Amino acid sequence: MTQLIGPACPQERGGQALEAVRIAVALLILIHGSFRMFTGGVAPFGMWLETQGFPSGYWFALAVTLAELICPILILLRRFVSLCAAVHIFILTLGMVMVHLPSGWFVVGAGRNGMEYSALLILCLSAVAWAYAPLSRSSADRGSQG
Repeated sequence: MTQLIGPACPQERGGQALEAVRIAVALLILIHGSFRMFTGGVAPFGMWLETQGFPSGYWFALAVTLAELICPILILLRRFVSLCAAVHIFILTLGMVMVHLPSGWFVVGAGRNGMEYSALLILCLSAVAWAYAPLSRSSADRGSQG
């Protein structure tokens, strides 16, 4: 790996660190969806979506909530990791544009309800998706030849 400024982390530690990110992000998303599901937040979320022009807002809100319950479990189990990460990248990007972008960058401090947390989650999910993306046959063959 190309050295930009300092030495790269040891490969084993890098893999362990990425596993910690995978687990932490999955748990954060799972907690978010669980809270909405089990505190009656799906219907209000659906009503809000309808005010934003989404037809059948309740069903869209339920689909998002179910994705926030099912996909993190699959990510924790290392099943369909890249696909599940992509689903959440889509959900977070949509939420970032609809909710957080108008409030600016900062979540707290220099602003309120901004998009910095969503951007961080998207970056973490992108790294996890990349790490777990299936290798093409030709790149897998090249790796075994070295």
